[in-house]
Amino acid sequence: MKKIVILSSVLASLLVMSSCEKQLFQNPATSKELGNFLQNEIETEEYVNATYANLQSDGLYGLYLPALIEIPSDNTYDEVPANDNGMYGQLDQFTAIAGNTIVTEVWRQSYRTIQRANVVLNRIGQIPYATEATRQSRTGEMKFLRALMYFNLIRLYGDVPLVTKETENPNEYFGQGRTASAQIYEQIRKDLTEAIATLPAVNTQAGRVRKSAAQTLLAKVYLTAKRYTEAKTLLESVVNDGQHQLLTNPADVFSLSNENNREIIFAVQFASGVNGNTEGSTMYQQYAPSGTVSGAKGHNLPTKSLYALYSSSDKRKGVYVGITTSGIPWCKKLSAPTTVITDGGSDIVVLRYADVILMLSEIENELGNISTALTYLNQIRTRAGLAATSASTQTELREAIALERQLELVGEGHRWFDLIRTGTALTVMNQWFKANNILTTLTSNNLLMPIPQSQVDTDPAIKQNEGY
Repeated sequence: MKKIVILSSVLASLLVMSSCEKQLFQNPATSKELGNFLQNEIETEEYVNATYANLQSDGLYGLYLPALIEIPSDNTYDEVPANDNGMYGQLDQFTAIAGNTIVTEVWRQSYRTIQRANVVLNRIGQIPYATEATRQSRTGEMKFLRALMYFNLIRLYGDVPLVTKETENPNEYFGQGRTASAQIYEQIRKDLTEAIATLPAVNTQAGRVRKSAAQTLLAKVYLTAKRYTEAKTLLESVVNDGQHQLLTNPADVFSLSNENNREIIFAVQFASGVNGNTEGSTMYQQYAPSGTVSGAKGHNLPTKSLYALYSSSDKRKGVYVGITTSGIPWCKKLSAPTTVITDGGSDIVVLRYADVILMLSEIENELGNISTALTYLNQIRTRAGLAATSASTQTELREAIALERQLELVGEGHRWFDLIRTGTALTVMNQWFKANNILTTLTSNNLLMPIPQSQVDTDPAIKQNEGY
């Protein structure tokens, strides 16, 4: 359970988490000049929690990011492309422009989170802390969040500016241009490796980053680079430390009454029914089929073809994805608010143990260890109430793993990145468009989002991606 305390500074409203129940307390607003702030542990803790709080913004896990990293795939679509000035529809139809609000806000809020992490990292070493363990943990947390932001950014936009120190003068980075992705990947690996060394294995506060989160994210980075042995070592450490497990029943994984369970490795926290119903997420409303709830927009809905992939015996059918009486699928990993429709309390899962098992299956298959890969894959299938896979060759198993990732991780923002990572995005999506009589053909230019026009206009050294 969580307690989230609202603070206010000149920068933003800051969310502070402590271990208790989900409550919110409004503290008197105080204006703090950043130059004179972060002088002690209390102020530093406020700013650490401000960094976490930014993950809840609309530009990140509060609304836009989950759509940006799934709608382009065959997993989800936009029911009414004209809604909200077409900004979701552009993602669905691969017509996104550089002024798209979603594209812009994901970029902006990612860099705001990076800046906050940089502030903490650049100052925390000189700030007295009651215990060195807490200082080390906070350092690891900030390095994890910075790495997560950059990993998302380079997979979405390609080369992006790399900033790893506190930015006091915005002109300092004017004219730098875009940093090569290879250099950014090195920084991500450095941040996560150092985070693993300082983060606690056991999470004493719900919502904070712990060691297994950094191990899982770094493993995903290595998997993306096809460094299978290194990724395998990290994921096996997560399996062997005993902190996580697959829950017996898929219905328990995303239950509001069972948040932060042992299958959840890292999730962005939301609270419903507190602080005047303002601290929940609007995602349930925005991602509900049109006409089902007040103000529903039908954004980021599971496709009918995805829903059809679940067999009648699959325990996840009707639990992960439901279907309306009119035949429109919708994601049930988000629970309906009991207060107002814009006050969803479901946490947004970023890393989950089921993904660890599926990544291990993929890695073992790529290393030629077919029997071990089958063992991992069948753990997921058995939990879903399915028989063992009939796949027996490396090629068949690749397809079976990809399918299982679709069925298990739908709505969690993995499918588009999976298609990019495996080099199958163009083939899979063009086949899907053809099968669904959609007159769209993807090229390599569609694999990256446009750089926000505001960034290109502000700094001419930041060049636009091809095709935009």
